[in-house]
Amino acid sequence: NICLDILVWMMEVDVGHHTVLLTRTVGKYSAMGNQCTHYGAPLSKGFISGNRVRCPWHGSCFNAQTGDLEEYPGMDCLPCHKVQTRQTHGQTGIYLTTTTSALRQEKRIKSMVGALPGVTHTIVLLGGGVTSLICAETLRQENFRGRIIMATRDDLLPYDKTRLSKVMNVESDSILLRRMEFFHQYDIEVWLRKEALSVDTDRKMVTFDDGSVQSYDQLLISTGCRAKGLDVPGMKLDNVKIHLNSVVPQMLSEENVKFHMNDNVTEVRGANGKVKEVVLKSGKVIPADVLIVGIGIIPNSELLQGSKIQMDSKNFVTVNKYMRTNVPDVFCGGDLTTFPLAMAKNQLVNIGHWQMAQAHGRIIALNMLDKPTELNSVPFYWTVLAGKTIRYAGYGEGYTEIIMKGKFEDRKFLALYIKNDEVIAAASLNYDPAASAVAERLMAGKVITKKEAQSDDLSWLQLS
Repeated sequence: NICLDILVWMMEVDVGHHTVLLTRTVGKYSAMGNQCTHYGAPLSKGFISGNRVRCPWHGSCFNAQTGDLEEYPGMDCLPCHKVQTRQTHGQTGIYLTTTTSALRQEKRIKSMVGALPGVTHTIVLLGGGVTSLICAETLRQENFRGRIIMATRDDLLPYDKTRLSKVMNVESDSILLRRMEFFHQYDIEVWLRKEALSVDTDRKMVTFDDGSVQSYDQLLISTGCRAKGLDVPGMKLDNVKIHLNSVVPQMLSEENVKFHMNDNVTEVRGANGKVKEVVLKSGKVIPADVLIVGIGIIPNSELLQGSKIQMDSKNFVTVNKYMRTNVPDVFCGGDLTTFPLAMAKNQLVNIGHWQMAQAHGRIIALNMLDKPTELNSVPFYWTVLAGKTIRYAGYGEGYTEIIMKGKFEDRKFLALYIKNDEVIAAASLNYDPAASAVAERLMAGKVITKKEAQSDDLSWLQLS
Protein backbone atom coordinates (compact mmCIF):
# COMPACT_ATOMS: atom_id res chain seq x y z
CA ASN A 1 0.00 0.00 0.00
CA ILE A 2 1.99 3.02 -1.26
CA CYS A 3 1.00 6.59 -0.50
CA LEU A 4 0.82 8.97 -3.44
CA ASP A 5 3.50 11.05 -1.72
CA ILE A 6 6.60 9.11 -2.77
CA LEU A 7 8.44 10.36 0.34
CA VAL A 8 6.06 8.37 2.56
CA TRP A 9 5.09 4.81 1.76
CA MET A 10 4.84 1.30 3.15
CA MET A 11 4.67 -2.19 1.77
CA GLU A 12 4.56 -5.79 2.92
CA VAL A 13 7.62 -7.90 2.08
CA ASP A 14 8.18 -11.62 2.55
CA VAL A 15 11.20 -12.70 4.57
CA GLY A 16 11.37 -16.46 4.76
CA HIS A 17 7.99 -17.64 5.98
CA HIS A 18 7.18 -14.32 7.64
CA THR A 19 5.97 -10.91 6.50
CA VAL A 20 7.65 -7.63 7.43
CA LEU A 21 6.38 -4.09 7.06
CA LEU A 22 8.85 -1.91 5.15
CA THR A 23 8.31 1.85 5.49
CA ARG A 24 9.91 4.98 4.10
CA THR A 25 9.37 8.21 6.02
CA VAL A 26 11.38 11.41 5.84
CA GLY A 27 13.94 9.71 3.64
CA LYS A 28 14.54 6.86 6.11
CA TYR A 29 13.76 3.18 5.58
CA SER A 30 12.53 1.05 8.48
CA ALA A 31 11.35 -2.54 8.89
CA MET A 32 9.08 -3.90 11.62
CA GLY A 33 6.44 -6.51 12.30
CA ASN A 34 3.48 -6.35 9.92
CA GLN A 35 0.86 -7.64 12.38
CA CYS A 36 -0.86 -5.15 14.68
CA THR A 37 -0.15 -6.06 18.30
CA HIS A 38 -3.86 -5.74 19.09
CA TYR A 39 -5.63 -8.45 17.06
CA GLY A 40 -3.04 -9.15 14.36
CA ALA A 41 -4.39 -7.04 11.48
CA PRO A 42 -1.99 -6.60 8.52
CA LEU A 43 -0.61 -3.08 8.93
CA SER A 44 0.33 -2.96 5.24
CA LYS A 45 -3.43 -2.65 4.61
CA GLY A 46 -3.65 0.32 6.96
CA PHE A 47 -2.97 4.04 6.64
CA ILE A 48 0.40 5.80 6.71
CA SER A 49 0.89 9.51 7.25
CA GLY A 50 4.00 11.36 8.39
CA ASN A 51 5.80 9.10 10.88
CA ARG A 52 2.76 7.01 11.81
CA VAL A 53 1.15 3.80 10.62
CA ARG A 54 -2.46 3.26 11.70
CA CYS A 55 -4.07 -0.20 11.86
CA PRO A 56 -6.95 -0.71 9.37
CA TRP A 57 -9.13 -2.62 11.83
CA HIS A 58 -9.22 -0.82 15.18
CA GLY A 59 -7.05 2.27 14.80
CA SER A 60 -3.90 1.40 16.77
CA CYS A 61 -0.97 3.62 15.73
CA PHE A 62 2.74 2.85 15.59
CA ASN A 63 5.76 5.01 14.91
CA ALA A 64 6.81 4.18 11.36
CA GLN A 65 10.51 4.36 12.27
CA THR A 66 10.74 2.84 15.75
CA GLY A 67 7.67 0.60 15.89
CA ASP A 68 6.67 2.17 19.22
CA LEU A 69 2.96 2.22 20.06
CA GLU A 70 1.52 5.74 19.79
CA GLU A 71 -2.24 5.20 19.88
CA TYR A 72 -4.48 2.49 21.29
CA PRO A 73 -6.21 -0.07 21.51
CA GLY A 74 -2.97 -2.02 20.95
CA MET A 75 -0.97 -2.66 24.11
CA ASP A 76 2.53 -3.36 22.82
CA CYS A 77 5.10 -2.09 20.33
CA LEU A 78 6.19 -3.72 17.08
CA PRO A 79 9.42 -5.74 16.82
CA CYS A 80 11.96 -3.95 14.59
CA HIS A 81 14.65 -5.18 12.18
CA LYS A 82 17.85 -3.53 10.98
CA VAL A 83 17.67 -1.91 7.53
CA GLN A 84 20.52 -0.69 5.33
CA THR A 85 20.55 0.85 1.87
CA ARG A 86 23.24 0.52 -0.78
CA GLN A 87 23.66 2.19 -4.13
CA THR A 88 24.37 -0.16 -7.01
CA HIS A 89 24.45 1.06 -10.63
CA GLY A 90 22.30 4.03 -9.72
CA GLN A 91 19.70 1.88 -7.98
CA THR A 92 18.96 1.89 -4.24
CA GLY A 93 19.05 -1.59 -2.72
CA ILE A 94 17.33 -2.20 0.61
CA TYR A 95 18.88 -4.88 2.84
CA LEU A 96 17.29 -6.26 5.98
CA THR A 97 19.28 -7.94 8.75
CA THR A 98 17.37 -10.05 11.26
CA THR A 99 17.10 -13.48 12.87
CA THR A 100 14.51 -16.22 12.74
CA SER A 101 13.60 -15.64 16.39
CA ALA A 102 13.14 -11.91 15.74
CA LEU A 103 10.85 -12.66 12.80
CA ARG A 104 8.75 -14.93 14.99
CA GLN A 105 8.33 -12.21 17.61
CA GLU A 106 4.82 -10.75 17.36
CA LYS A 107 5.14 -7.87 19.81
CA ARG A 108 7.59 -5.95 21.93
CA ILE A 109 6.95 -4.64 25.44
CA LYS A 110 8.33 -1.14 25.83
CA SER A 111 11.23 -0.82 28.28
CA MET A 112 10.03 -0.39 31.86
CA VAL A 113 11.60 0.05 35.30
CA GLY A 114 10.64 -1.27 38.72
CA ALA A 115 10.38 0.39 42.11
CA LEU A 116 13.49 1.65 43.87
CA PRO A 117 13.93 1.03 47.62
CA GLY A 118 13.70 4.27 49.53
CA VAL A 119 11.40 6.05 47.04
CA THR A 120 8.24 6.54 49.11
CA HIS A 121 6.13 8.51 46.62
CA THR A 122 2.89 6.49 46.31
CA ILE A 123 0.41 6.56 43.43
CA VAL A 124 -2.91 4.83 44.07
CA LEU A 125 -5.05 3.72 41.12
CA LEU A 126 -8.68 3.01 42.00
CA GLY A 127 -10.25 0.62 39.48
CA GLY A 128 -8.87 -2.46 37.81
CA GLY A 129 -9.67 -1.56 34.20
CA VAL A 130 -7.57 -0.54 31.26
CA THR A 131 -7.18 3.11 32.35
CA SER A 132 -5.42 2.06 35.54
CA LEU A 133 -3.35 -0.54 33.69
CA ILE A 134 -2.09 1.86 31.02
CA CYS A 135 -1.42 4.51 33.67
CA ALA A 136 0.70 2.04 35.68
CA GLU A 137 2.61 0.86 32.61
CA THR A 138 3.27 4.41 31.38
CA LEU A 139 4.56 5.43 34.81
CA ARG A 140 7.09 2.60 34.70
CA GLN A 141 7.99 3.35 31.07
CA GLU A 142 8.69 6.94 32.10
CA ASN A 143 11.06 5.83 34.89
CA PHE A 144 8.79 6.36 37.89
CA ARG A 145 10.48 4.38 40.70
CA GLY A 146 7.97 4.91 43.52
CA ARG A 147 5.11 2.72 44.72
CA ILE A 148 2.13 1.93 42.47
CA ILE A 149 -1.03 0.36 43.94
CA MET A 150 -3.94 -0.73 41.73
CA ALA A 151 -7.03 -1.51 43.83
CA THR A 152 -10.20 -3.04 42.42
CA ARG A 153 -13.32 -4.76 43.68
CA ASP A 154 -12.98 -7.21 40.76
CA ASP A 155 -11.59 -10.68 41.29
CA LEU A 156 -9.80 -10.68 37.93
CA LEU A 157 -6.69 -8.89 36.70
CA PRO A 158 -7.33 -6.30 33.93
CA TYR A 159 -8.91 -8.07 30.95
CA ASP A 160 -10.08 -7.35 27.39
CA LYS A 161 -13.69 -6.31 27.97
CA THR A 162 -14.30 -5.75 24.25
CA ARG A 163 -14.26 -9.52 23.76
CA LEU A 164 -17.24 -10.02 26.04
CA SER A 165 -19.73 -8.50 23.61
CA LYS A 166 -18.30 -10.20 20.53
CA VAL A 167 -17.30 -13.76 21.49
CA MET A 168 -19.45 -16.34 23.27
CA ASN A 169 -18.15 -18.61 26.04
CA VAL A 170 -14.88 -16.77 26.65
CA GLU A 171 -12.59 -18.24 29.30
CA SER A 172 -11.49 -15.49 31.68
CA ASP A 173 -7.87 -16.62 31.61
CA SER A 174 -7.74 -16.18 27.82
CA ILE A 175 -8.59 -12.47 27.88
CA LEU A 176 -6.22 -11.21 30.58
CA LEU A 177 -4.24 -8.23 29.28
CA ARG A 178 -1.28 -8.95 31.58
CA ARG A 179 -0.54 -11.87 33.87
CA MET A 180 0.42 -11.61 37.52
CA GLU A 181 4.08 -12.27 36.68
CA PHE A 182 4.08 -9.00 34.72
CA PHE A 183 2.88 -6.99 37.71
CA HIS A 184 5.43 -8.64 39.98
CA GLN A 185 8.25 -7.98 37.51
CA TYR A 186 7.56 -4.25 37.39
CA ASP A 187 6.54 -3.79 41.04
CA ILE A 188 2.91 -2.91 40.40
CA GLU A 189 0.84 -3.95 43.41
CA VAL A 190 -2.60 -5.29 42.48
CA TRP A 191 -5.22 -5.49 45.21
CA LEU A 192 -8.11 -7.65 44.01
CA ARG A 193 -11.51 -7.87 45.74
CA LYS A 194 -10.81 -4.59 47.53
CA GLU A 195 -13.35 -1.84 46.99
CA ALA A 196 -12.73 1.83 47.80
CA LEU A 197 -15.56 3.28 49.89
CA SER A 198 -14.44 6.90 50.34
CA VAL A 199 -11.74 9.42 49.51
CA ASP A 200 -10.48 12.11 51.88
CA THR A 201 -8.62 14.57 49.64
CA ASP A 202 -7.56 16.80 52.56
CA ARG A 203 -5.70 13.98 54.29
CA LYS A 204 -4.94 12.19 51.00
CA MET A 205 -6.41 8.93 52.26
CA VAL A 206 -8.59 6.20 50.71
CA THR A 207 -10.77 3.97 52.90
CA PHE A 208 -11.58 0.44 51.70
CA ASP A 209 -14.39 -2.01 52.39
CA ASP A 210 -12.20 -4.16 54.66
CA GLY A 211 -11.63 -1.19 56.97
CA SER A 212 -8.08 -0.52 55.80
CA VAL A 213 -6.85 2.97 54.90
CA GLN A 214 -4.19 3.84 52.33
CA SER A 215 -2.42 7.17 51.94
CA TYR A 216 -1.43 8.54 48.54
CA ASP A 217 0.65 11.27 46.99
CA GLN A 218 -1.31 11.14 43.73
CA LEU A 219 -4.60 9.43 42.99
CA LEU A 220 -6.33 8.11 39.87
CA ILE A 221 -10.04 7.36 40.07
CA SER A 222 -11.16 5.06 37.23
CA THR A 223 -13.87 2.95 38.81
CA GLY A 224 -15.94 2.96 35.62
CA CYS A 225 -19.67 2.45 35.31
CA ARG A 226 -22.15 -0.34 35.80
CA ALA A 227 -25.11 -1.35 33.68
CA LYS A 228 -28.47 0.16 34.52
CA GLY A 229 -31.16 -2.40 35.34
CA LEU A 230 -34.88 -2.46 34.61
CA ASP A 231 -37.01 -1.43 37.58
CA VAL A 232 -39.81 -3.90 36.94
CA PRO A 233 -41.07 -7.04 38.68
CA GLY A 234 -39.08 -10.16 37.86
CA MET A 235 -35.66 -8.63 37.31
CA LYS A 236 -34.04 -10.90 39.92
CA LEU A 237 -34.69 -14.09 37.99
CA ASP A 238 -31.58 -16.19 37.22
CA ASN A 239 -31.39 -15.78 33.46
CA VAL A 240 -31.66 -12.00 33.30
CA LYS A 241 -28.39 -10.52 32.04
CA ILE A 242 -27.38 -6.88 32.08
CA HIS A 243 -25.59 -5.98 28.81
CA LEU A 244 -24.30 -2.88 27.05
CA ASN A 245 -24.68 -2.78 23.27
CA SER A 246 -25.97 -0.87 20.24
CA VAL A 247 -27.52 -2.27 17.08
CA VAL A 248 -28.15 -1.55 13.44
CA PRO A 249 -31.81 -2.59 13.02
CA GLN A 250 -31.71 -3.28 9.30
CA MET A 251 -28.75 -5.67 9.53
CA LEU A 252 -30.22 -7.54 12.47
CA SER A 253 -33.70 -7.71 11.00
CA GLU A 254 -32.23 -9.72 8.15
CA GLU A 255 -30.96 -12.19 10.76
CA ASN A 256 -34.51 -12.76 12.07
CA VAL A 257 -34.15 -10.29 14.92
CA LYS A 258 -37.53 -8.70 15.62
CA PHE A 259 -37.83 -5.14 16.95
CA HIS A 260 -40.69 -3.81 19.07
CA MET A 261 -40.34 -0.06 18.66
CA ASN A 262 -41.92 2.63 20.87
CA ASP A 263 -42.66 0.11 23.59
CA ASN A 264 -41.48 -0.63 27.13
CA VAL A 265 -41.02 -3.64 29.39
CA THR A 266 -43.46 -3.59 32.31
CA GLU A 267 -42.93 -7.03 33.81
CA VAL A 268 -40.69 -10.07 33.61
CA ARG A 269 -42.47 -13.33 34.37
CA GLY A 270 -40.73 -16.49 35.41
CA ALA A 271 -41.11 -20.13 36.31
CA ASN A 272 -38.82 -22.13 38.59
CA GLY A 273 -36.71 -19.04 39.20
CA LYS A 274 -36.01 -18.38 35.50
CA VAL A 275 -37.41 -16.07 32.86
CA LYS A 276 -40.39 -17.42 30.96
CA GLU A 277 -41.87 -14.34 29.26
CA VAL A 278 -41.59 -10.56 29.02
CA VAL A 279 -44.64 -8.29 29.19
CA LEU A 280 -44.63 -5.02 27.20
CA LYS A 281 -46.58 -1.82 27.85
CA SER A 282 -48.52 -2.43 24.63
CA GLY A 283 -49.86 -5.64 26.12
CA LYS A 284 -47.71 -7.97 24.03
CA VAL A 285 -46.28 -10.99 25.84
CA ILE A 286 -43.00 -12.35 24.44
CA PRO A 287 -41.77 -15.85 25.36
CA ALA A 288 -38.13 -15.72 26.51
CA ASP A 289 -35.43 -18.14 27.66
CA VAL A 290 -32.93 -15.36 28.42
CA LEU A 291 -33.45 -11.62 28.88
CA ILE A 292 -30.58 -9.22 28.12
CA VAL A 293 -30.96 -5.63 29.29
CA GLY A 294 -29.00 -2.80 27.66
CA ILE A 295 -30.54 0.52 28.71
CA GLY A 296 -27.57 2.62 29.77
CA ILE A 297 -25.03 3.00 32.56
CA ILE A 298 -24.62 4.34 36.08
CA PRO A 299 -21.26 5.87 37.12
CA ASN A 300 -19.47 4.16 40.01
CA SER A 301 -18.90 7.44 41.82
CA GLU A 302 -20.61 6.76 45.14
CA LEU A 303 -17.22 6.72 46.89
CA LEU A 304 -16.82 10.41 45.99
CA GLN A 305 -20.06 11.56 47.63
CA GLY A 306 -19.18 14.13 50.27
CA SER A 307 -15.69 14.69 48.86
CA LYS A 308 -14.43 17.90 47.26
CA ILE A 309 -14.11 16.25 43.84
CA GLN A 310 -16.39 17.97 41.34
CA MET A 311 -19.03 15.92 39.52
CA ASP A 312 -21.64 16.90 36.95
CA SER A 313 -25.43 16.53 37.26
CA LYS A 314 -25.21 12.85 36.29
CA ASN A 315 -22.44 12.12 38.81
CA PHE A 316 -19.65 11.79 36.26
CA VAL A 317 -16.34 13.36 37.32
CA THR A 318 -15.34 16.49 35.41
CA VAL A 319 -11.68 16.91 34.36
CA ASN A 320 -9.63 19.33 32.25
CA LYS A 321 -7.56 18.55 29.13
CA TYR A 322 -4.80 17.17 31.37
CA MET A 323 -7.28 14.76 33.02
CA ARG A 324 -6.96 16.61 36.33
CA THR A 325 -9.96 17.06 38.62
CA ASN A 326 -10.57 20.28 40.53
CA VAL A 327 -8.58 18.81 43.47
CA PRO A 328 -4.75 18.88 43.26
CA ASP A 329 -3.06 15.50 42.71
CA VAL A 330 -6.38 13.79 41.91
CA PHE A 331 -6.99 12.57 38.35
CA CYS A 332 -9.90 10.75 36.77
CA GLY A 333 -10.21 8.70 33.59
CA GLY A 334 -12.20 6.08 31.70
CA ASP A 335 -15.97 5.75 31.55
CA LEU A 336 -16.41 7.64 34.82
CA THR A 337 -15.19 10.96 33.47
CA THR A 338 -16.49 13.91 31.49
CA PHE A 339 -13.57 15.45 29.60
CA PRO A 340 -12.85 18.07 26.90
CA LEU A 341 -12.58 16.46 23.44
CA ALA A 342 -9.96 18.30 21.37
CA MET A 343 -11.45 17.43 17.97
CA ALA A 344 -14.83 18.80 19.11
CA LYS A 345 -13.40 22.18 20.09
CA ASN A 346 -12.94 20.98 23.68
CA GLN A 347 -16.62 20.24 24.21
CA LEU A 348 -17.13 18.33 27.47
CA VAL A 349 -18.11 14.75 26.63
CA ASN A 350 -18.49 11.34 28.23
CA ILE A 351 -17.30 8.62 25.84
CA GLY A 352 -17.21 5.04 27.09
CA HIS A 353 -14.82 3.70 24.45
CA TRP A 354 -12.07 1.17 25.18
CA GLN A 355 -9.42 3.04 23.19
CA MET A 356 -10.28 6.36 24.80
CA ALA A 357 -10.02 4.85 28.29
CA GLN A 358 -6.51 3.65 27.40
CA ALA A 359 -5.53 7.09 26.11
CA HIS A 360 -6.74 8.60 29.39
CA GLY A 361 -4.38 6.32 31.31
CA ARG A 362 -1.34 7.45 29.35
CA ILE A 363 -2.17 11.16 29.57
CA ILE A 364 -2.79 10.89 33.32
CA ALA A 365 0.56 9.16 33.93
CA LEU A 366 2.49 11.80 32.01
CA ASN A 367 0.80 14.64 33.86
CA MET A 368 1.34 12.91 37.20
CA LEU A 369 5.05 13.08 36.36
CA ASP A 370 4.84 16.80 35.56
CA LYS A 371 5.20 16.21 31.83
CA PRO A 372 2.31 18.44 30.65
CA THR A 373 0.45 16.54 27.93
CA GLU A 374 -3.01 17.26 26.56
CA LEU A 375 -5.49 14.61 25.48
CA ASN A 376 -5.62 14.65 21.68
CA SER A 377 -6.99 11.20 20.79
CA VAL A 378 -9.83 10.77 18.30
CA PRO A 379 -12.54 8.32 19.42
CA PHE A 380 -12.35 5.03 17.50
CA TYR A 381 -14.48 1.98 18.13
CA TRP A 382 -15.90 -1.04 16.38
CA THR A 383 -18.75 -3.47 16.73
CA VAL A 384 -19.53 -6.84 15.18
CA LEU A 385 -23.08 -7.43 13.96
CA ALA A 386 -24.24 -10.52 12.08
CA GLY A 387 -20.61 -11.39 11.43
CA LYS A 388 -19.83 -7.95 9.96
CA THR A 389 -17.51 -5.40 11.58
CA ILE A 390 -18.54 -1.76 11.56
CA ARG A 391 -15.82 0.78 12.39
CA TYR A 392 -16.44 4.30 13.66
CA ALA A 393 -14.06 7.22 14.08
CA GLY A 394 -14.67 10.74 15.35
CA TYR A 395 -17.50 12.38 17.29
CA GLY A 396 -20.71 12.77 15.32
CA GLU A 397 -22.95 14.63 17.74
CA GLY A 398 -24.83 17.44 16.02
CA TYR A 399 -24.16 16.26 12.46
CA THR A 400 -26.53 17.73 9.86
CA GLU A 401 -25.77 15.60 6.82
CA ILE A 402 -24.35 12.20 5.84
CA ILE A 403 -22.36 11.67 2.65
CA MET A 404 -22.34 8.03 1.54
CA LYS A 405 -19.68 6.23 -0.44
CA GLY A 406 -20.83 2.81 -1.61
CA LYS A 407 -24.17 1.31 -0.62
CA PHE A 408 -25.47 -0.07 2.63
CA GLU A 409 -27.37 -2.76 0.72
CA ASP A 410 -24.08 -4.01 -0.77
CA ARG A 411 -22.58 -4.30 2.72
CA LYS A 412 -19.75 -2.02 1.59
CA PHE A 413 -19.96 1.64 2.50
CA LEU A 414 -18.38 4.69 4.09
CA ALA A 415 -20.63 7.20 5.82
CA LEU A 416 -19.09 10.64 6.39
CA TYR A 417 -20.87 12.78 8.99
CA ILE A 418 -20.93 16.51 8.20
CA LYS A 419 -21.28 19.51 10.51
CA ASN A 420 -20.51 23.11 9.52
CA ASP A 421 -19.27 21.85 6.11
CA GLU A 422 -16.64 19.62 7.72
CA VAL A 423 -16.36 15.88 8.36
CA ILE A 424 -16.64 15.20 12.09
CA ALA A 425 -17.00 11.41 12.05
CA ALA A 426 -17.07 8.35 9.80
CA ALA A 427 -18.60 4.88 9.91
CA SER A 428 -17.51 2.12 7.55
CA LEU A 429 -18.18 -1.47 6.59
CA ASN A 430 -15.77 -3.35 4.29
CA TYR A 431 -14.16 -0.02 3.38
CA ASP A 432 -10.76 -0.31 5.06
CA PRO A 433 -8.73 1.65 5.95
CA ALA A 434 -11.19 4.55 5.53
CA ALA A 435 -12.12 4.92 9.21
CA SER A 436 -8.42 4.90 10.15
CA ALA A 437 -7.68 7.50 7.47
CA VAL A 438 -10.38 9.80 8.82
CA ALA A 439 -9.16 9.31 12.40
CA GLU A 440 -5.61 10.20 11.43
CA ARG A 441 -6.69 13.34 9.57
CA LEU A 442 -8.84 14.48 12.50
CA MET A 443 -6.09 13.78 15.04
CA ALA A 444 -3.62 15.81 12.98
CA GLY A 445 -6.07 18.72 13.02
CA LYS A 446 -6.43 18.61 9.24
CA VAL A 447 -9.91 19.61 8.13
CA ILE A 448 -11.78 17.27 5.78
CA THR A 449 -14.12 19.59 3.91
CA LYS A 450 -17.58 18.71 2.70
CA LYS A 451 -16.34 19.29 -0.84
CA GLU A 452 -13.55 16.77 -0.35
CA ALA A 453 -16.01 14.29 1.12
CA GLN A 454 -18.31 14.68 -1.89
CA SER A 455 -15.50 14.23 -4.41
CA ASP A 456 -15.10 10.98 -6.35
CA ASP A 457 -11.34 11.21 -5.72
CA LEU A 458 -10.80 8.89 -2.76
CA SER A 459 -7.01 8.64 -3.04
CA TRP A 460 -6.58 10.30 0.36
CA LEU A 461 -8.22 7.27 1.99
CA GLN A 462 -5.48 4.88 0.76
CA LEU A 463 -8.13 2.22 0.15
CA SER A 464 -6.93 -1.37 -0.01
